[in-house]
Amino acid sequence: MKTIFSDKATLVMRAMLSKGDQKWVARDFESQSDVGRARAAAVLSILRKKGFLGGIRSGRLAHSVLQNREGLLEEWLKSYSFELNKTHLYYAPQEDVLPRLKDFFKSNKLEKGYALTLHTGANLITNYVNTSTVYCYLRSEKFNEVSLDLRQALGLKELKNGGNFCLIKPYYKHGAFFNDQTIKGYQVVSDLQLYLDLYNFPQRGREHAQYLLKVLKEEGKSFA
Repeated sequence: MKTIFSDKATLVMRAMLSKGDQKWVARDFESQSDVGRARAAAVLSILRKKGFLGGIRSGRLAHSVLQNREGLLEEWLKSYSFELNKTHLYYAPQEDVLPRLKDFFKSNKLEKGYALTLHTGANLITNYVNTSTVYCYLRSEKFNEVSLDLRQALGLKELKNGGNFCLIKPYYKHGAFFNDQTIKGYQVVSDLQLYLDLYNFPQRGREHAQYLLKVLKEEGKSFA
């Protein structure tokens, strides 16, 4: 494997970061993350060599436990930034664009076809950054078809610069939607993906990422 931060490989770490001190073996990821046993074993081996895992190395009771969450996140953030995604900017003339977006996916029976991220998603948890810009992932496999229908339904106008509505084709085709959640009726990426997207984002991203982590820790839901 070229990197443990490739799309499929990150599913192993996403699962581990979401489950506290759980003991893991490679076959666990087949059912929980749809990752093949060989790939999962390779990722676990690299993570162990890098010092991110503890547990028993071999034998009948062999298992892995994530033991250096902060170190793993720090290395991940060196390899990923939101700019790796393919983004398309538009202007949305209506102020009620978010409720209309939700209604579009519900009426087309595609409730899980999108996920909000960056300040749009995080504000549903923190209400921290005042912005009118919407950041929305669409699933890669139907991106062109769904984005065209959505643009027509919302009256979005394509722009080269600026705009207040961003449709995103995810760099992490599988990972971006892993553990997505429903908050106040909207689909939002996982807390981990929110943090990853925000951290290196230039417009108050790191500030919001750190505040999000603080709120999650206070609520006992932190992944770090």
